[in-house]
Amino acid sequence: MTSRANLTRKDHGDGVVELVLGRAPVNALSAIFLMDFAAEIEALGQDDAVRAIVISSNFKVFSAGLDLREAQAFDLPQQNAIVEGLNVGFLKLFDCPKPTVCAVNGAAIAGGLFFVLASDLRVSNTKASFGLAEVRVGADFPVGPLEIARATLDPNMLRRLMLTGFPIDAETAHRAGIIDVLDETPIEMAVAEARKLGKNPPKTYASIKRQIRGETITLIERTMREQAKTPNNGWFSDETKSAMQRMIG
Repeated sequence: MTSRANLTRKDHGDGVVELVLGRAPVNALSAIFLMDFAAEIEALGQDDAVRAIVISSNFKVFSAGLDLREAQAFDLPQQNAIVEGLNVGFLKLFDCPKPTVCAVNGAAIAGGLFFVLASDLRVSNTKASFGLAEVRVGADFPVGPLEIARATLDPNMLRRLMLTGFPIDAETAHRAGIIDVLDETPIEMAVAEARKLGKNPPKTYASIKRQIRGETITLIERTMREQAKTPNNGWFSDETKSAMQRMIG
């Protein structure tokens, strides 16, 4: 077992490594957390001894997205930093050449849902819930999460999640294809599924994954480069702070 701040690796043998999200209490997203996650996924993706990766959570909430109390006070550099973290962190997962399996044991909301959507296979217990609350907190989607959602959700579920901002339960997510397997022991099942995926020829797996996702990856990378060259006024609008305050209550 090895770890860095808020992330822990667990070796399950046969090349299966579990990466545990551990930013207490609800895996709220920060720029540092996301960039550390990106670095871990990149390192695991380049390690020939790793055959498959499981992503799990230490907590009853899988990931609640941004900490709204913290985020409403973000200045311009902090807004830009969290956008970069969201883009880079979830692009690294989406583009990882190794099989990735997400084990969801609770709510995966807003940015937290992209750990799920960017993974290759998703396992959940029936207590989990899934949502994209950005419209309710007055923030639109950075290009990375946006294009990953477009690539992995069918148009009606994309519409429902993005335009209502309200979550769906695990059974609804399963019927929609967001979740592949429902099991009350999601980590154990995810490890078993990862072990099976890890038996595939690794170069072929990586090549087919790139065939499926390459167009989306290229679009995200190009848009990130273009946006980096132009001045901006930050991620938030004049509606964001008051919307976040209403959500907090």
